Amino acid sequence: MAVPKSEYRDGNGFIAEVIRTDRRKTADIRVEDGAVSVLIPATLPIERVDALLKAKRQWIKEKIVLHQQARPVSQKQFVSGEAFSYLGRNYRLKVEKGAFRSVKLLNGRLLVTDPEGKDQPQMIRHALVRWYRRQADQKLKEKVKRFAPVVGVQPAGMDIKTFKSRWGSCTAKGRLEFNWRIMMAPNRCVDYVVVHELCHLIRHDHSPEFWQAIARIMPDYRQCREWLRENALQLRV
Repeated sequence: MAVPKSEYRDGNGFIAEVIRTDRRKTADIRVEDGAVSVLIPATLPIERVDALLKAKRQWIKEKIVLHQQARPVSQKQFVSGEAFSYLGRNYRLKVEKGAFRSVKLLNGRLLVTDPEGKDQPQMIRHALVRWYRRQADQKLKEKVKRFAPVVGVQPAGMDIKTFKSRWGSCTAKGRLEFNWRIMMAPNRCVDYVVVHELCHLIRHDHSPEFWQAIARIMPDYRQCREWLRENALQLRV
């Protein structure tokens, strides 16, 4: 199966990430935590995408505003020099003007390119959200693959979500869902969240037996759980 490839289109007030994939037969616009993405069939002409974004522009803008109103007020200015956490380490933001590209972690800095004359803080935030979501998808899949045999389970799949007050979830059908914001926590805490949700495939409750299953794999899980409780409000973009 071909790996989905991303490109970006200026939607006149927002940047849309266009993801081509052989798995799609129709176009699908998504606005997740304010970041806009369009999933399209691999061969769909880009002109069709531009026309779709133009037709749906008002709906997209309304969705973005709703996300802005729903999330807590950020103390971030999204300017060069600000620190953002990734797996427990702080990295400084470096903003450069130019054609919009994906965020890159380069030489210890989070490099963002921002088009001239745009709503810089919002554009940069959305770029960072996309980057964290991509890292979450990659790293968490690796961790699930590593820990699932240790727990003795096999999940039905995995999704990256935006949750307000939880780090993960295990559905009744056995799919694991993870909050992308967990990627800002220390690596050991990320391991704990993965093990926690995998253990829910054994026991879908928080009984003593459930916590014993976690402790068998992570004897230090209490420290990770406490760290997340104490620092949850700081893990925001």
